[in-house]
Amino acid sequence: MHLRYLLIAAAAGTMSIAAPAMADDMSRTAEKIATTVCQNCHGAKGDSVSSTFPRLNGQQEKYIDTQLKNFRDHQRSDPHARAYMWGMASQLDDATIAALAKYFAGQKPTLPQQGGALASEGKTIYENGAAAENVPPCQACHGDHGEGNDTIPRIAGQHSEYLKSQLEAFRSTLRESDVMHANTKDMTDRQIEALTSYLAND
Repeated sequence: MHLRYLLIAAAAGTMSIAAPAMADDMSRTAEKIATTVCQNCHGAKGDSVSSTFPRLNGQQEKYIDTQLKNFRDHQRSDPHARAYMWGMASQLDDATIAALAKYFAGQKPTLPQQGGALASEGKTIYENGAAAENVPPCQACHGDHGEGNDTIPRIAGQHSEYLKSQLEAFRSTLRESDVMHANTKDMTDRQIEALTSYLAND
């Protein structure tokens, strides 16, 4: 009986050693993918230089995980997703997606630039909304500083043209989201410009 318990204990010990080792291997795999494949569009450590591609550095881990699965499973059908990410995510399994999300979330985020042309106006909309156009305060979901939370993305420090294109896509339903369409459907072009001026960094 004692031998049986010893074998069980030994097996448990092996599993406890193997689990961190497997996690380390997956982290290394994710970093290799990020720095040899993803960086071609999203830049070193996710800090892209082209406004065509969003910054991923410091992005919310759960948001990246969810979006990569949506790309893989064709749950995001906007043109940008179809053109770039359906194919790129098609071979990713859940474990690799989780590791990539963790890698990018762990990178230092890009901060918003200060003093954009309409930044003051954008700050007011971000913090208080725009009642006349039924625009709620962005900070209610995206956080006091645009940092996001869980499946709600970080938007602070993003490229202005990327933010603008996504807000316009939500407004027109080119990118589907019931919540974001409701929040942007009556937003004016100037309000979009003001928000991006406040939040972005180019």
